[in-house]
Amino acid sequence: MNSIKSVPARVLSRRGGHSLEAEREQFDKNQAVSISKAINTQEAPVKEKHARRIILGTHHEKGAFTFWSYAIGLPLPSSAILSWKFCHVLHKVLRDGHPNVLQDCQRYRSNIRETGDLWGHLHDRYGQLVSIYTRLLLVKISFHIKHPEFPPGLEVPDEVLEKTAGTDVNNIFQLTVEMFDYLDWELKLSESVFRQLNTSMAVSQMSAVQCRLAPLIQVIQDCSHLYHYTVKLMFKLHSCLPADTLQGHRDRFHEQFRSLKNFFKKASDMLYFKRLIQIPRLPESPPNFLRASALAEHVKPVVVIPEEAPEDEEPENLIEISTASTMEPQVTSDIFDQTFGPPNGIRDDRDAQIESLKKEVDVLRAEMEKIKLEAQRYITQLKAQVNSLEGEVEEQRMQKQKALVDNEQLRDELEKLQRVKQDSDRSQRLCAEAEKKAAATEMRYTKLKEKHSELINTHAELLRKNADTAKQLTVTQQSQEEVARVKEQLAFQVEQVKREAEMKLEDQSLQMEQLRQELDARREELEQAQRSLSHAKQAGTELSAQVEALHAEKEVLRRSVSEKECELLSTRGLIEEKELQLSQEADKTSREIRELQGRLLEKSSQEQSLQQKLLDEQFIILQQTVREAEDILRDAVAKLDDPLHIRCTSSPDYLLSRAQAALESTDALENGHVQYVASMADAAGLVGALALFAHLTADTIVNGSATSHLAPTDHADRLTETCRDCGQQSLDYLGKLKDKQTLGRAELGDVRRALRGVLQLAQELRPKSLDIKQEELGDMVEKEMASTSEAIEDAVRRIEEMMSQARNESSGVKLEVNERILNSCTDLMKAIRLLVMTSTNLQKEIVESGRGAATTQEFYAKNSRWTEGLISASKAVGWGATQLVESADRVVLHTGKYEELIVCSHEIAASTAQLVAASKVKAEKSSRNLGKLQECSRNVNEMAANVVASTKSGQEQIEEKDTMDFSGMSLIKLKKEEMETQVKVLELEKRLEGERVRLGELRKQHYALAGTYDTEEDGEAKPAPAPRRGILKKPPLAQKPGHGEPQRDAGPYPPHV
Repeated sequence: MNSIKSVPARVLSRRGGHSLEAEREQFDKNQAVSISKAINTQEAPVKEKHARRIILGTHHEKGAFTFWSYAIGLPLPSSAILSWKFCHVLHKVLRDGHPNVLQDCQRYRSNIRETGDLWGHLHDRYGQLVSIYTRLLLVKISFHIKHPEFPPGLEVPDEVLEKTAGTDVNNIFQLTVEMFDYLDWELKLSESVFRQLNTSMAVSQMSAVQCRLAPLIQVIQDCSHLYHYTVKLMFKLHSCLPADTLQGHRDRFHEQFRSLKNFFKKASDMLYFKRLIQIPRLPESPPNFLRASALAEHVKPVVVIPEEAPEDEEPENLIEISTASTMEPQVTSDIFDQTFGPPNGIRDDRDAQIESLKKEVDVLRAEMEKIKLEAQRYITQLKAQVNSLEGEVEEQRMQKQKALVDNEQLRDELEKLQRVKQDSDRSQRLCAEAEKKAAATEMRYTKLKEKHSELINTHAELLRKNADTAKQLTVTQQSQEEVARVKEQLAFQVEQVKREAEMKLEDQSLQMEQLRQELDARREELEQAQRSLSHAKQAGTELSAQVEALHAEKEVLRRSVSEKECELLSTRGLIEEKELQLSQEADKTSREIRELQGRLLEKSSQEQSLQQKLLDEQFIILQQTVREAEDILRDAVAKLDDPLHIRCTSSPDYLLSRAQAALESTDALENGHVQYVASMADAAGLVGALALFAHLTADTIVNGSATSHLAPTDHADRLTETCRDCGQQSLDYLGKLKDKQTLGRAELGDVRRALRGVLQLAQELRPKSLDIKQEELGDMVEKEMASTSEAIEDAVRRIEEMMSQARNESSGVKLEVNERILNSCTDLMKAIRLLVMTSTNLQKEIVESGRGAATTQEFYAKNSRWTEGLISASKAVGWGATQLVESADRVVLHTGKYEELIVCSHEIAASTAQLVAASKVKAEKSSRNLGKLQECSRNVNEMAANVVASTKSGQEQIEEKDTMDFSGMSLIKLKKEEMETQVKVLELEKRLEGERVRLGELRKQHYALAGTYDTEEDGEAKPAPAPRRGILKKPPLAQKPGHGEPQRDAGPYPPHV
């Protein structure tokens, strides 16, 4: 049972004042106990008393805050039964709880949805039901939030339905569709529950079945109201819209009607529902919406919940206790009789009497329980009938009150008509006709009184026949049908009374008083029926007295059985003495047998048989090991064609290690085979080698299949066929070991050849960058960092030479521009040199702190991906510095473009950012060198921005702009120049678009060559994250030197950050 250990903090925070603290704490404790007992993992229905306490708690605190505070702490993902019972309790709380519960549940919609989605993805029987139930609860919450006029219990008068629907056809149409959706989810839940019960052939009295059936009581209550509302709305729609427009609505209603009728029929046939709820009966055919008068024939289905008996007084407990107490002496006597037989071979008469009395007690007990159950069921049915009759009487009273109001209105109209008719002869004739109609009305009312008296007589007959329960049920059903017919006739006659305006008002009032008196008499008769029910309860108390008398008889029988057991114990003492003598004789005989066995062991024939037995056992052990190995290999080979194994992936490196281990295990297997052939008395070496070989080979096959899922098509097919051939060759070798004749000729050549094929394919699938040796990888990092530093030093020297040359060859504005550009380039190179030096110090710190006892080369080889990222970043920095110097040289000599210098600045910023990211990934956050490196990176970005700014300002100073003077041009010439300019603009835009497309394709190719699609270590190919832009928001150029050759793995970082 799930338990809630502590009160949530949010609940505790709401407690205030010392005066209410104890009361609130007791309330929280009671709610926690009720929730933990109602929502648990036991496959049994939720007890009503626990659910009732939870519902009363919502009314006590005017909301469901405490309920949700505990509910969100329940481990719903751990148990489908727990989630199912949680949905059941939530449904009951929504229906019967405080009105504010709906708003509280709205806040936790996401929790309900997550629970349903979780169990919807799992193949669990309860899980599928939980998924549907959560969808139903979400639809229920949404509907009642949108339409607050309908409470979650769905019980509202028809006037509220009319007011909510209104007169707008669109509102009525939308409300009808929403109620259809609501009813669909209710029916879908019931169908899913019954479908599971049909597949398991369950009985409704089993606790596991009742656990599934219990929420359907709330579903039945919801469905009865939704069915009534949809019928009302459909008639209203047909009165406003053409029949062809509503054909889809009618089809959907007919389908729901059939499903609902089938649901009610199945539920009515189950014994579990008969004692908990009275399920209404639907008509044989759905209402005819094309006929407006069919609305008067519609009868609202009424669901009746009988009063619940106290749960502490369950008759089943009495049956179980008495059964256990009566069965215990019987089991004891049966065991004694089976062991020792009846004493002296004669069966005592008292035993026969005891058995006969026991049988009589069991028969009487069964009959008594049957009578109690039938009486309880009949009492429940009678209560339901009384409730329904009271409801009908109340409905008739309302109709008659409405008729009185109508009569008052008709009286006013009649007075007006009389004043008008006094002025002419025609008014006299009309008065005469009115008197005739009034007479006819009186006759109709006399008939109505006669029918009403017949109804009273029928009801009195039902009360008098209450003692005969079986006949009472049939008569009650007939009386209900007669009441329904009389009700319809009353409704029809009331409508006629409304249309007839010339009735005698005084006679009507007298007749209504008589009807009231008759209703009071009927109410007294109902009280008499209740008194008869109390008599039935007294009969039940008499039955309980009989049960107590039977218990007294049982006690007498139990004392007689205990006396019999005393006699049996004395007999058992004599038998134990005889057993002691027999055991002594058996010990003596066993000693003689051991002496004879010692003599037989000296014989040589026994030794030979034992030796042969040893050989056979060794061979049997070998055969069992071979069969187990075959099963392992067959299972691995089956994975090659298993569709569920497609999602499994592996890496070529892991496949290479597994295949190498399997190949090495063949040597141990061959040595064990040679030893066993030489001496078959010892199969331990061969058995161990076989187990190791089978597991390693199967592991190789499975990982080969997983690796093929990420390999190219050609390699994948070859690898799959090689793994299948490896498995087949291994099975052939194991098959030879099963036969003594072929055991000596078994060889591992074909198996080794297949494993070498797997090794070769795994080697081909390895990323090419992993082929570098450890010493080469470690040296390459240091060489690349050194070459990058040299390239930056060389760039600084070249910029200084260009500056001195520019001072000699240029002057004025050009000299000023060139000096500003070259100074900014010099500052950028110095910042890059400082960043490279700091990055080198940080890498040394990373290697020293992480390599442990290993060498530097081994550390770089172990972290090959990170090392390759450093190499790639270093190459990019060196190449960017060289390109920047060359671009600056061409700009100073007026043979290049300023845009080249700007792009090179962007490239250097991106490359240095990549170098910082590659160095930062393994550095500690508290490292001083890391802080210096980040500061140097920011300095590089600022210097690159200065280069771009100085280049753009110099370009604006040197380039001359033509003055646009169009004052001397005519209108036609201006128009012609405008059109030519528009043509040039369109040409330039088209060319710009083409260049952008070309730039995109270049970047794609660059990313492919640089290895932006990295293969993860777990073998599953995932696209690398898109490269982020540089600090200057300009993309770098593609196709750098050093990235021209394809690489399978360029490290964990893309070439641009």
